[in-house]
Amino acid sequence: MGINRYLYVIGGILIYMCVGSIYSWSVFRNPLEELLGIGSFVSGLPYMLFLLFFSLSMPLAGRYIKKLGATLSVMIGNVLFLTGFLLAGISGNIVFITIGYGLISGIGVGVIYGVPIAVVSGWFPEKKGLVMGLTLAGFGLSPFVTAPFARYLIDLFGPIRSFSILGVVFFITIFIFSLLMRFADGEGESTKTSHNDSLFADKRFYGLWISYLIGTTAGLMAIGMTSPFAQEIIGMDGDTAAVMVSVLAIFNALGRPLFGMLTDKIKPFKVIVISFLLIIAASAMGLWLSEGMSVLFFVVFASLWLSLGGWLAIAPAATSFIFGHERFSANYGIMFVAYGMGAVVGTSISGQIKDMLGSYELAFYPVIGLTLIGLLVAFLTLREKTAA
Repeated sequence: MGINRYLYVIGGILIYMCVGSIYSWSVFRNPLEELLGIGSFVSGLPYMLFLLFFSLSMPLAGRYIKKLGATLSVMIGNVLFLTGFLLAGISGNIVFITIGYGLISGIGVGVIYGVPIAVVSGWFPEKKGLVMGLTLAGFGLSPFVTAPFARYLIDLFGPIRSFSILGVVFFITIFIFSLLMRFADGEGESTKTSHNDSLFADKRFYGLWISYLIGTTAGLMAIGMTSPFAQEIIGMDGDTAAVMVSVLAIFNALGRPLFGMLTDKIKPFKVIVISFLLIIAASAMGLWLSEGMSVLFFVVFASLWLSLGGWLAIAPAATSFIFGHERFSANYGIMFVAYGMGAVVGTSISGQIKDMLGSYELAFYPVIGLTLIGLLVAFLTLREKTAA
């Protein structure tokens, strides 16, 4: 394999840094609400639908990326990604922003997303969890760059025109690094369906899917409301909140290699329990947040961003660990639908609670309840003794 295999990791990180810009969505919410006169739930719809269609398109794309090849698959997704940004950038209407950014760009990312992790997992069979997590760190680290950049563009050009500028910058970057993507020599996937049949017959699939749903619900809810929470409850200004989103992205990025490495070492079940306990502790502290409590805010949201990053490594590594690498792209595509459902549940909880009850912090109560259910599901389906 040689040292050149690390080029695939670098290329994957940079591609994920572009498509991971969805995690900077919270810096758009207040400007769009003020410009278009919309509420918190509506301003969360592009974010929610982006993640939903991202997750729904990934299983379909996973069936074809080995046939199309890594570079062509990324290029197809990149065209869709750009198209959605351009539509959002010329519309000035929340409906078209939702369709363009939310639906079309979301599908584009669904086509792209499975390629880099499938590529690097083939080149690094001896440490899949660590290398998948390291590559996916680019997705989590994205807001470190894209949140302040987006905020700068919004201040100069407003939120609508900023979509077009971001889309072009991302398109060029993804195009360049898609040329690095290549599957390991001789690697292929069987076209037989028996492996997927065994996936649905195994209770570990349902346990992991539900656990993934709950883990991502908490993290995606936190990411989607970070900036408005910081401004409305903690009392930060918009620029400081954007910087906070950028810094928190580091924890999201760190969660991927950290939890990926842990999954390699102590197996999926124990790592899942650790993640759920972290979410419960952070959400419980979140109930105490009020104006001026910047340090506690940072601890709470850093923990939730870290946990979400962890789940983006736990789930693919566990899927490969439990069900094998032969049909990883297709199997993880099915598993990844849980991520999209987490976006719907998490965004709906935070947006509806804010609109009805006037405070984002009350959203932590249902998160604690869901996570306790997740612990029970994991104990019943994913313990090594039970799963053996």
